[in-house]
Amino acid sequence: MRDLFRFLFRIRSTLLFLVLMALAYGWALDGNEHHRSRAIGSANTAIGTLYTWRSDVATYAGLREENERLARANADLMMRGRGNYAPVSARFTAFHDTVHEQRYAHLAARVVNSTTHKQRNTLTLDKGSGAGVAPDMGVIGDHGIVGVVRQVGPRFCVAASVLDPDLNTSVQLKRTGHFGLLSWDTGDPRTASAVDIAKHAPVAVGDTLVTRGGDGIFPAGIDVGVVTEVVNDPSSNYHTIRVRLTEDLTRSGHVYLVKDLHRMERDTLEARTQAP
Repeated sequence: MRDLFRFLFRIRSTLLFLVLMALAYGWALDGNEHHRSRAIGSANTAIGTLYTWRSDVATYAGLREENERLARANADLMMRGRGNYAPVSARFTAFHDTVHEQRYAHLAARVVNSTTHKQRNTLTLDKGSGAGVAPDMGVIGDHGIVGVVRQVGPRFCVAASVLDPDLNTSVQLKRTGHFGLLSWDTGDPRTASAVDIAKHAPVAVGDTLVTRGGDGIFPAGIDVGVVTEVVNDPSSNYHTIRVRLTEDLTRSGHVYLVKDLHRMERDTLEARTQAP
């Protein structure tokens, strides 16, 4: 307390000046309507600016929740797309109509950890078996495929990234329908290769690669990449195609887990067919 009094005594002249200035300012406003209105306007502007700053801070703090809400909304919209439904013959043939039943379900998730420059890269997502996640579910982003779920825990799962040489996804040229496999053999997280596409298939720079579907992982027609180079290797019967991936795998954000609701039936039938 003694130090406080000493400090106030040292700045007594400054304090006296501030008190006299406040009194003069108050008398000026009290005796002049124009000055009073200007002061009120300035005060309102300052208060409005403070409220705006507070609103901006609150909005920024709530971006995570807002992003999660939008991701859930996007997943719901994805499930309503026609590509997620398989045609079913109409029961009322008099109308020659068809209906569709849901083929794929989507679940929003967030990437909490990922690698891009290892020999085999993975992603860790914040959804696990408690949310219905199972191995071999596809993972897609806003612009293309991301990977396939391999390990699942109660609250998290780990997916093999597209940047894994062992993950060979079935793809096809959107323009011609010729199909092959996507293989990450470039060492670059932005590019990959399309292999096993026969040389008789016309391929040009700028062609789009999409998922072929039917593998129980990804729906058909999901963007994969754009052809950037086609190399003619005389010793091979297949094109050597370089692809720029449409999904940026070097960033973390929201993704969507895809579940094929018909996969169990298909796998069961294929297993019976292949049994001796």
